[in-house]
Amino acid sequence: MPATKARPPKRPARSAPPARSVPKEQSLAFYRQMVFVRRFEERAARAYTEAKIGGYCHLNLGEEATVAGLIAAMAPDDYLFTNYREHGYALARGIAPERVMAELYGRSDGVSKGWGGSMHMFDLASRFMGGYGIVGGQLPLATGAALAIDYRDGGEAVVCLMGDGTTNIGAFHESLNLAALWGLPIVYVVVNNGLGMGTTVEQSSAEPELYKRAGSYRMASARVDGNDPAAVYDGMRTALLAARAGRPYLLEAVSERLKGHSVVDPARYRSREEAEALKAADPIAAYAVKLHERGVLTDELIAEIDGEAIAAVARAVEFAEGSPEPEVATLFDYTYATPVPNDSRRLPGEALFPEVSGVSGVSA
Repeated sequence: MPATKARPPKRPARSAPPARSVPKEQSLAFYRQMVFVRRFEERAARAYTEAKIGGYCHLNLGEEATVAGLIAAMAPDDYLFTNYREHGYALARGIAPERVMAELYGRSDGVSKGWGGSMHMFDLASRFMGGYGIVGGQLPLATGAALAIDYRDGGEAVVCLMGDGTTNIGAFHESLNLAALWGLPIVYVVVNNGLGMGTTVEQSSAEPELYKRAGSYRMASARVDGNDPAAVYDGMRTALLAARAGRPYLLEAVSERLKGHSVVDPARYRSREEAEALKAADPIAAYAVKLHERGVLTDELIAEIDGEAIAAVARAVEFAEGSPEPEVATLFDYTYATPVPNDSRRLPGEALFPEVSGVSGVSA
């Protein structure tokens, strides 16, 4: 039998940073990011009701603090895999809002050239490795990316986002098990909004404190307040330091969504009292109060930031509406990353074989 390749020694462990107060500049950056994601998603919801956005559309409304804190902790060369609730993460990762909105509109100037839509954005330049429509579909791929980094002794880390419902599928346990066995540089992040579509975590998970599941694989884990960007930021920094040292990590951010599972979900499974409680706990409003008390925000600055966000989103919409539709001839261009033998490029209804000696081909 061939000799087994010797695995290189693990990178030296580094201690997690102590808890600290986020500087005013960083706090203000968090707030700006949160407001922009909110205004972008609200405008996307409006465009959906106007039939300018088609297909499925899942919004980050209520998740803005988690978005801002998580992405701020990542290094530029880290890789991010997300689920289908991805718009805010794409924006925070640095993808131009015009390209994100154009993708939602299905236009050729979109980040995935109009063929991905809301759930399937991808941008290699920002190492945003896509949203995935299949629940948990991103976990094996993200784990494989972490294996590739480890194999070549890279210094990057992989961040793999998922919803709470994903923790009940086989790929979750398989991925965490392999990551722990092989010491892969990956952070699994569960954004726990309390509902897998319309079913509560308590009704679907025997262990509703989802971060504790990492204990089955002797993997470090933590739960943070997903409504506080500073808490998410500090938790993510700790997780990434562990991952870069070859110790994968599971981070759970508790972050309620303000609306239904998707734009078309009226969320009738929530009582009026629950809906009012969520509205009262709005993370943006709560963070604004906190920063106001610290002297970071003023009423004038709040209005200025909001106005800037609304104007930027309006420019993104204008860009998207002026972007051309994709050419039908490009429909199969990105089916595979490289040419594949016998790859069919036919459209429905086209002939399977060309006409030969005047005899029509067989219909597809």
